Amino acid sequence: MSDPLSSNQTNAQAERHAAMREGLLAVRPALVATFTWGLVTGVAMVKSGLTESAAVLMTVLVYAGSAQLTALPLIAAGAPLWLIFAAGLIVNLRFLIFSAALQPYFQSLPWYKRLSYGFLTSDMSFVLFMPRFGDAPVKGTEAQRAFFLATIAPGWLVWQVSSILGIVLGSLVPTAWSLDYAAVLALLAITIPLANSRPMLVSMIAAGVTAWAAQGLPLRLGLLAAVVVGIVTGIWAERTYRKARQGGKG
Repeated sequence: MSDPLSSNQTNAQAERHAAMREGLLAVRPALVATFTWGLVTGVAMVKSGLTESAAVLMTVLVYAGSAQLTALPLIAAGAPLWLIFAAGLIVNLRFLIFSAALQPYFQSLPWYKRLSYGFLTSDMSFVLFMPRFGDAPVKGTEAQRAFFLATIAPGWLVWQVSSILGIVLGSLVPTAWSLDYAAVLALLAITIPLANSRPMLVSMIAAGVTAWAAQGLPLRLGLLAAVVVGIVTGIWAERTYRKARQGGKG
């Protein structure tokens, strides 16, 4: 006669492994954009006047491409330290929104594990995770956390490798090369396929229009505005679309 406890543990382990495989498959296309963005950021840090050791320290400790690229011109211009931190904080305020959405899935973990998950969380991991588990009746399962871990760990590794490679190659890349466009094209190649539903498409359009309209705001506040508008519009569109489908079935 089999042990029910042992059978449950085996099933739970199988679910975790399956979720990790699904997470790795989901994040794999995004790693191309992550590598390109990290490479550009590594080159930018060296071109902005940071020493190689300072650039490596920044990419390991900060791990936030948009915040790093926002801070670099201020560092090069000799801006006050408080202004550099304020600019980086504003750009990364979107992670407060991410954290509020992800909190139900990780609230039972010890603080140091929550801190680790939070540090490794990226925009792409959030985008991959929420459409899949946002409506899950039970939040905080081991399978959900395994999926999320499988999306954030490879991203961190690829980012560090590509950033350090960019730092090493920074002195060899001509200043005239516009590497920003390569990063943008890579991000577009990953983002466009995500528009596979009406709510996602509405969310992307709203965020894009907001980013374009608010691009003149200081300290890249337009990025924060685009994130907020995109998320709010996406939630509204998802609920509206779901009600319309339920009404059609009725």
